[in-house]
Parts: sequence; structure tokens; C-alpha cells
Amino acid sequence: MRVHKLTFAALVVAAGLSLTACQNDDDSTGQSDPSSASSASSSSGGSGSGGSDQGGGKDSGEQGTAAGTGSNENGKIGKCRTDELEITAEDGTIGGDGEGTVAVTLKNGGGRDCTISGFAGVDLKTSEGALSAKRSGQPAEPHVLKDGESTYFGVNYPFNESGGSGVRVTGLVVTPPNETKSVTLDWPGDGTLPVTDGSGSPVKVGPIGGIGQGG
Repeated sequence: MRVHKLTFAALVVAAGLSLTACQNDDDSTGQSDPSSASSASSSSGGSGSGGSDQGGGKDSGEQGTAAGTGSNENGKIGKCRTDELEITAEDGTIGGDGEGTVAVTLKNGGGRDCTISGFAGVDLKTSEGALSAKRSGQPAEPHVLKDGESTYFGVNYPFNESGGSGVRVTGLVVTPPNETKSVTLDWPGDGTLPVTDGSGSPVKVGPIGGIGQGG
């Protein structure tokens, strides 16, 4: 009988130890899982939140750029794009000038500030084919073109005083600085250019910000 009691007692103790071990394992697991879950949640939530904030910052930055700040993520103002510019041309010749001038206006309608500098690409459509204007010798200054504001440049060309029919001009093609997309406009200047010997273009384009000062 004593042997049975000892055996029963031993079984009870063993069961108790086993139960304690299981509880410890459960506790340990329970403590580990929430911690891991909290860690993962914090990590994913942090990166998600950070990503969302960064994404929001980026998106709002892009919206800001579109809305008028003109700033990219580095805080720099982006260059003016062809699609953001309203480009027009008119006769800017002043009586007594020895050559004709066409004034080209570039108005910023992109909803943001942008930078523009240097020389625009200028080609004249003529009865003899395309004629590319040469850059003048003037220095080109950088400009920040605020939303809604305009800047200008001049296209200078010689008058046809040869007495002949000359070269007929049918259009003006303007490509803003550092852009590849062009805009074709009506030519507002004299209808013809003198015929040249082919040694160089008789048409000159001034830098952005200057009008009627070929060189």
C-alpha cells in the first residue's frame, strides 16, 4: 500500500512539474509573441507611417511643385518645361533700326515657379527649307520665372533690301532652353529675308531676358 501511495504521489508531483513546465512555456511563448508582434507592428507601422509620411511629403512636394512652389525634393526650383510656357511672338522692330526684330514672349502658366536661362532654339521655316538662328554674343543670365510672369528674347534678322524676292519666311519654331519639345508660331516679321551666299545664318537669337540686342 505504501508503494502505491508513493507511486501515486510521484505521479502527482510529476504531473505538477509537467504542468508548471507547460505553463512556463506558455508564458514564455505568450511573452515572446506579443513582443514580437509589437515589434513587428511597431516596425511595420513605423516604416508604414514613415513611408506614408515620406510618401505624403513626396506627394505633397510634387503637389507643391504643381501648385506653385516649383521646388523639388532637394529644395531646388525645377526648369521650365515647354508645356508650362505660353509662347507668343510679335514684331518688335523699332523705326530706324538697321535690322528687324521679333520679340518672343514666354509666359509661365505651369502653376509653379521655374528656372529658365540661356538660349532658346530658333528655326525659321522658309521657302528654301529650315533656317536655324545663330546665338548672339551676349551673356546669358539665369532667371527664376515665377508663376504667371513672363520673360522675353529677341530674334534679329536683316531686311531684304536686295530688290529681289528673297527667301520667304512662313513660320517660327521655338524650343525653350534645355527642352526638346518645340512650338511653331506664325512669323510676325518681314515676309522675306535676303538671299545669302550660304556662309552663315543671317538670323540671330538673343539670350532669355534680352530683346533686340543681337551681337
